[in-house]
Amino acid sequence: MSTTDPLNELVNLRDLGGQPLGDGVLTRAGVVYRSDAPHIGDRNPESMPSWPPSVVVDLRGSWETKDEEHPLAGVAEVHHVSLLEDLQDVEIELDDAAHDLTKLYQTILQGASKKLVEVFRIVLEADGPALIHCSAGKDRTGVSAALLLSSAGVRDDAIVADYSRTDQNMLRVLQRLDRAPVFPPGVDEEMVRELMSTPAEAIESVLETFAAYEDRAAGWLRTHGATDEELIRWRQKFNARP
Repeated sequence: MSTTDPLNELVNLRDLGGQPLGDGVLTRAGVVYRSDAPHIGDRNPESMPSWPPSVVVDLRGSWETKDEEHPLAGVAEVHHVSLLEDLQDVEIELDDAAHDLTKLYQTILQGASKKLVEVFRIVLEADGPALIHCSAGKDRTGVSAALLLSSAGVRDDAIVADYSRTDQNMLRVLQRLDRAPVFPPGVDEEMVRELMSTPAEAIESVLETFAAYEDRAAGWLRTHGATDEELIRWRQKFNARP
C-alpha cells in the first residue's frame, strides 16, 4: 500500500484553459493556472500542460508568508502582490444583508485596483505558464481569475462555474492549512465558516461590477490603467479574439 501523503500536492490547482469564449473558441491551456499556496516538498502535479510555471503571482500578505522564501522561488520568477494589505480605510456601499465575501470582493475591487492591474500585467508578460495563488486559492485568487477570464471574453456562467469548483476542494485545502486558515488581523473567527464557502452571489457581484463597463472586465482594466494594446495582446495570448 502506498504511503504517499495525498496532501503533499496542490489540492485546488487547475488550468484556466478550456473556458468558452463563444463560437466554439476556448481559452488556451498552459497560459495561466490558479491554486492554493504551494508548500515545500509538494509533488509536481501531473495534470498541468507544463510544470513548473515560469511565473508565480503570490497574492498573500506578509502575515501569511512571514517573509519566507517562496517554495517555487528556485524554479520560477515570483511576484508578491498582496491584495488585502492597506484596505482598512476602504468604504463600500452594499446592503447590510450582503454576504461577507461579497463585501470582501468589492473591497478588493475598489481598494486594490492598481494591484489587480499589476496581476494582469505580470500574467500578460509571462514567458510561459503563470500561476496565481493565495492561501486557499479561493477569494483573492477567485477575483483575479474572474478578471483574467472576463477580460478575455469568457462567459459569466463559466466563470461562476470555475469559481464554484473550489467548494469541492475545501476540505483538503483546510487540511493543508492545518485546519487553521490564515486571515488578515481583525477578522472575526465566527466568520470563518462563511468565508470558507464559495457562494455564487459573491463572484457574481464581481461580474456585475465588470458589466457596468464597456467590454466588461476589459473596460474595467482600461479604466484603471491598462492600455488597449495590452488588452489586445491578452486576448491574443489567451486565444481570445481581439
